[in-house]
Amino acid sequence: MSSNDSFVASGSSPQSTPSVDLVFENHFSLFLIRPISPAGHVWLEENVGDDNTQTFGCALVCEPRYVEAIMRGAQSDGLAVQA
Repeated sequence: MSSNDSFVASGSSPQSTPSVDLVFENHFSLFLIRPISPAGHVWLEENVGDDNTQTFGCALVCEPRYVEAIMRGAQSDGLAVQA
């Protein structure tokens, strides 16, 4: 019996990626915090920044000194983060 499914034919299957809510990108003098999931987006809006917060595209711009507290706050609220 021949299979048209290349994953079955090769004996491998695609790996599922873990669910991530926020990605923290280190750009040395600043960090970008990207919401990946709807929960991450809502959490950032409710917990980080104000009307003067700078963004870069969909990412929030953050000084390095605040990153650890934001990351720990997100994790304590049940969000999955990637640094």
